[in-house]
Amino acid sequence: MMSDTKLYMAPGTCARIPSIALEEAGQEFDIELVRFMKGEHKSPEFKKVNPKGKVPALVIGGNTLTENVAIITYLNERFPKARLMPAANGAVEKAHFLADLCFCASTLHPIVSRIRMPQFFASEDAMRSVWEMGCTAMSEYFALVDSRLDDQPWWYGDQWSAVDAYLYWVYWRVEGANFDIAPYPNFVAHAARMEERPALQRALAREAAAQAQLEAEGLVFKPPQVK
Repeated sequence: MMSDTKLYMAPGTCARIPSIALEEAGQEFDIELVRFMKGEHKSPEFKKVNPKGKVPALVIGGNTLTENVAIITYLNERFPKARLMPAANGAVEKAHFLADLCFCASTLHPIVSRIRMPQFFASEDAMRSVWEMGCTAMSEYFALVDSRLDDQPWWYGDQWSAVDAYLYWVYWRVEGANFDIAPYPNFVAHAARMEERPALQRALAREAAAQAQLEAEGLVFKPPQVK
């Protein structure tokens, strides 16, 4: 039986964040794999779903949502028992929580792209420079996150939130692009705690299945090596 909730995704992308959130909420959902190597993200069919040509896109309750900040905000309100974000005590605190999501999406995420995919921002000869500048920029923010996690397990203390899911994706993405994580032991420990959560394990299993499908179809994206 098909669910009325569908997540358009590609393995390794930030679509992992709403996937984790949906798993934490216990919401049944289907995966729609978008094949980047075939250009499906820019196809007329997909652009009817998300005119920006990006993942994630979440179809839920007859509505289509894009952008992780909006998706997480909506899921938090729709599934309050999942406690995807802390309960806000007034408009100012709610704005602070929203700012934390925006920090992940608007500050960290663009730097991730420069570290993980410098070829999108420079010629092959200049890729190393883009990667290095991205790592330099990211080190300041990793230090910030590491400091925040110095005496608490999650971004909001003892309460896990979708911010932790986003931070985990950032960590995983740049670690896989040779960013040096050794100076940030609290962030490293945070990632290990995240990997113990059943919701993340289920989300990763979905991604593994999607990755296997791409491999079977010969459509795995292999970025060039930074020299």
